[in-house]
Amino acid sequence: MENRAGHSYLQVNNISLSFGGVVTLNNVSLEAREREILAVIGPNGAGKTSLLNCVNGFYHPQQGEISFQGHDMTHLPPHQVARLGIARTFQNIELFVGMSTLDNLMAARHLHLKRGVLPGALYFGWTHHEEMAHRKKVEEIIELLEMEGIRKKVVGTLPYGQRKRVELGRALAQEPKLLLLDEPMAGMNTEEKEDMARFILDAYEEKGVTMILVEHDMGVVMDISDRVVVLDFGVKIAEGTPEQIKKDPRVIKAYLGEEISAEAGHA
Repeated sequence: MENRAGHSYLQVNNISLSFGGVVTLNNVSLEAREREILAVIGPNGAGKTSLLNCVNGFYHPQQGEISFQGHDMTHLPPHQVARLGIARTFQNIELFVGMSTLDNLMAARHLHLKRGVLPGALYFGWTHHEEMAHRKKVEEIIELLEMEGIRKKVVGTLPYGQRKRVELGRALAQEPKLLLLDEPMAGMNTEEKEDMARFILDAYEEKGVTMILVEHDMGVVMDISDRVVVLDFGVKIAEGTPEQIKKDPRVIKAYLGEEISAEAGHA
């Protein structure tokens, strides 16, 4: 894929994370550049989700630093990280299952509310206009992700693939500068994966948001990412373009396997 990236956006410098003596991340460094899709791959237990958790403030590394657009965010709590412009999706869907698709997306707009509680309670004119502006943003996302048919449906009644789409929409509703995608295709069939990959690319092209993608489907990773970072047992073992990663013997040994390596050779 042609590299579209700009200057360094997110910098992760030599972070280490451990729990009860078990090392999850060991001296890991990487950068995400403006307007790129950076994939992070590796076998189960490699530390991929832990890395995302450090970036968005769920975990705080014992060593190292994380900065975003020059702001040190190593020890910021998640809500302050979100205010810097970082949103994420989760392996296990985290939605308000008793609310509609539309209401889930509107709830994600709380970061952008400018009016206080009293005007909101009294529904003054300017509060009404603000809500209409938020609703317009949400409707754009519903159209982008082709969710018109489920906009009023209760999320808990939706099939799994559609709920994953709603979660992507909710993250986009925050208007992030950096979007962390934690296995967005997990549990999907082939058709659903193709749709999700298309929606991710559409969101990238329309919104221009930088993305860090954790994903096991190597076909998706190779098709849509600009660069790939490979973790193995909490250590970064490789970094490069998809073409470089396909041919890296360390990656083949640790993760891709002989079968995928053979497929990559014919790609």
